[in-house]
Amino acid sequence: MASNGPQETFSVPNVLAAMLTMRSGDAEKKKVAVDYLGRFQKSNDAWTTTISILQNSTEAEAQLFAATTLKGKITYDLGTQISESDLPALRSQILLLLKNFAPGPKPVRVQLCVCLAILAIQMQTWKDVLPTVVSTLGDDVASHACILDFLRVLPEEVTEGRKITLSEEDLAQRTSELLADNAKQVVQLLVNYAQSSPAAATNPQLFDCISSWLREVPVSVIVNSPLMNAVLHGVTDDKSLLAAADCLGIICRETKDVDDNLETIQALLPRVLELRPRIQALVDDDDTEGFKAITRVFADAGESWVLIIARQPQHFRPLVDCLLECCARDKERDAIGYTFSFWYELKQYLTLDHYMEARVQLIDVYAQLVDIMLRQLEYPYSDNPNDLDLFDGDREQEEKFREFRHHMGDTLKDACEVMGVTACLTKVHNAIKLWQEKYGSQATQTSVPHWQSLEAPLFAMRAMGRMVEPDDSSVLPQIFPLLVQIPISNEKLRFAAIMVFGRYTEWTAAHPDFLEPQFQYIVSSFQTDSLEILRAAAQAFMYFCVDCKQLLGSQVIQLQAFYDQILDKLPVSSKEEVTEGVAYVVGVQKTEDLYKLLKLYCDPLVQRLMVKANTATDQKGKLDLADHINLLTFFVQHVVPYIPANAENPAVKYWQEVFPILSTILDNLSDFVPICERVCRCWRFMVISYRTAITPLLGPLANKLAEGFARSKQGCFLWATSAILREFSEDREHVDESITENIYVFFEAQATSVLRIMSDLPPVDLPDVIEDFYRLLIDALLYYPTRLIPSALFTPIFQAAISSLALEKQEPVSAALHYIRDLLTYGGPNPAASGSDFGPAGQQLRHVVKQLLLSQGEALVKQTLAGMMITFPRDCFADGSGVLLGMFELLPAETATWIDRTVRMLPQGTMTAAEADRLQAKIKEKLQGSDPANVRQIRVLLQDFTNTYRRRYVAPRDGLGQLEAARFHFEG
Repeated sequence: MASNGPQETFSVPNVLAAMLTMRSGDAEKKKVAVDYLGRFQKSNDAWTTTISILQNSTEAEAQLFAATTLKGKITYDLGTQISESDLPALRSQILLLLKNFAPGPKPVRVQLCVCLAILAIQMQTWKDVLPTVVSTLGDDVASHACILDFLRVLPEEVTEGRKITLSEEDLAQRTSELLADNAKQVVQLLVNYAQSSPAAATNPQLFDCISSWLREVPVSVIVNSPLMNAVLHGVTDDKSLLAAADCLGIICRETKDVDDNLETIQALLPRVLELRPRIQALVDDDDTEGFKAITRVFADAGESWVLIIARQPQHFRPLVDCLLECCARDKERDAIGYTFSFWYELKQYLTLDHYMEARVQLIDVYAQLVDIMLRQLEYPYSDNPNDLDLFDGDREQEEKFREFRHHMGDTLKDACEVMGVTACLTKVHNAIKLWQEKYGSQATQTSVPHWQSLEAPLFAMRAMGRMVEPDDSSVLPQIFPLLVQIPISNEKLRFAAIMVFGRYTEWTAAHPDFLEPQFQYIVSSFQTDSLEILRAAAQAFMYFCVDCKQLLGSQVIQLQAFYDQILDKLPVSSKEEVTEGVAYVVGVQKTEDLYKLLKLYCDPLVQRLMVKANTATDQKGKLDLADHINLLTFFVQHVVPYIPANAENPAVKYWQEVFPILSTILDNLSDFVPICERVCRCWRFMVISYRTAITPLLGPLANKLAEGFARSKQGCFLWATSAILREFSEDREHVDESITENIYVFFEAQATSVLRIMSDLPPVDLPDVIEDFYRLLIDALLYYPTRLIPSALFTPIFQAAISSLALEKQEPVSAALHYIRDLLTYGGPNPAASGSDFGPAGQQLRHVVKQLLLSQGEALVKQTLAGMMITFPRDCFADGSGVLLGMFELLPAETATWIDRTVRMLPQGTMTAAEADRLQAKIKEKLQGSDPANVRQIRVLLQDFTNTYRRRYVAPRDGLGQLEAARFHFEG
């Protein structure tokens, strides 16, 4: 393995001093200490130093750091730094430390148990793990705690599969030896312990242990053993309630395959139902955590047995009733969320024809659930009916309540599917009428009594909106006349009413008689000073314009006056929503009116734009200008008339007038990135919306994109270029061949500019440019493969992509990898442009790609493998392994050789020659034969190898040595 600098030595005093520095407030010193301790944890010295600290230090923090470091060493460095003959001595040392730390501190004891478990996994000659640990630790109370901790962590560590130095076969064998072969003995140990004393029978550690081993022991064994009584007794004991309830929930989840566990479920059901009195008892005791735990038990049982509940609804009805009771008694609204998944899963079955009988029997359950939900949706009450801050300024609690309500809304939708929308809306209607009867006459301009009981059904109605069909006419015609009378003096009520109107716009479009009063309610709401009401009104306004655009067409002139009047008082997001709304209405007007309407709506926007551009001298003013450009883009997106080929497009005619203004703004403010991005976005949508009709603007647009990129070096100009490349590609109809030729020449000029910049600046300074460049190249490769692949730019583009893989940012690396993966397909029989028939040119393309890979493939493999092992963000791993798979499919022997060379360049001490040899042998084994599945298995091999390496590797401060990426140079 390659050397990567001189070895550093570490002493106990220096390590402890670095830890002390970590507590100081000096940020620079702390950074130095973090780097030092990180290097220490990877060093050979860490073995003796950590054990010395554990033997001699009395500082709990130092002990925990040492135990954690020792765990890391055993996990990642055992195979490379400790010889097999030294393993028994290391085991004895850990057992001795465990005995010393048996009384505590618990965090250190647990870490040492993890150390011993990981050692046991890798020390394959140690066959009597359990007897050795039990006999060595002894039989006193402290040792019991230690043994229980070890028993708990052993299955967790084994099933995590820490195969640092083990092959898959060895790991499978070790798993069987440590878990399956010991399962019966462990159950007996736990039974003996549970029966040893009353304290042992309610020890939370016991239940944690049972939970851990439930992965390995058949659940029926636990249910039919004395341990089941211990678990149920533990749920009734305050000290062990949480751990025992968690264990019981896991037991229920282990019976999820109901057909395989019918007897076990029948044995469990009555035992679980015995716990129902605990619901009321825990509520009476105000034990919130205990109530959550018992609710979770019933929810776990319900979710696990939901299929058999649907089959036998009568027999399992008591369990469903337990869940209803938990929902109803949840005063703090902390536990009800555990039941939501159950109601959803049960709904999934009950809405199938096969379970119609169960649906009939359980429909009243969902009816009760809706009643409970309507109560639980209510805001907290206050003595002052005008008090809208009901959480005493606690914004976190308020946000939590809002989020909870939205989850509850999903459960209301489930109820709609079981009961039918009409039944649910009738409950909403009744709740609104009840409030009107009791409190409606007491409402004034300044006060609305008990508004919470009116707001809750409004929220519920909003949540159900998606379930209502546009042609439904059962209850809604009775509800909407009531809603437009909702008192506007209460902000919460007004907000709720506006949101309901916005949610039911599709229904309103089908029932136009109800449009005017609702729309006027929304429009009048823009006169408020409340930001929340303005935002709600803007959103509802947009939905009305989108869904009722045809109905609002007759008001298009009046709408413009309203739009112009309210625009400046709105926050940015609301400006965008209102603008998008009116753009939809303009978009459905007669084609002959569109030019005039665009001038009517957009000329005032352009006037504002010019004023803002002339006064945009600071960051705030420039951002405001950038946001205003976005408003024009909505009209570009939604005012898209259908015009026959060769006829003048009225929208394009208007945008030709606006284009010089946008160009001037860009020329003057090209140093401000958001303005570049918004202008490019606007131009990009012009191309996407009007496609070939944008031809009259094509020349000046291409010039501005080229000038803009050369001046600003911003990737957004490449992003806009890609739209032109797509819309005017060779296979488009109604595109003149000379235009296609000019577009490709324009692309090559843009690509040359990018390559020059990438040659001048390192990739780390150009992440956005690199991302947009390779997104553009993906399109170029797809639409112009026969021009790009044989071109002189093809090789430097590929070299630049390889250098980009050294970045540690996901977006540019992903873009480069996607381009490379697409490129590799042109070296084989299934190119990315699969719909194209290249004819004889296909053979030439394959030859060019293979020649490129023969000359540049080693650099690609080295950088991709280095990325997967060291530098790639996690989301890039799959594409990285996809590149390597593509290389193996095209050049298997060469790629195997390049991978072997790369692995042997790894920094010294991070990989043994034996591990490199083992990887190479596995790759060669998979390459033998002609089965393509074997090549795909190499991808899995490399993913496992790089994941393993990555877990134990920290990049050294002096760089990556021979794996450092080569700097890209371009002479064009």
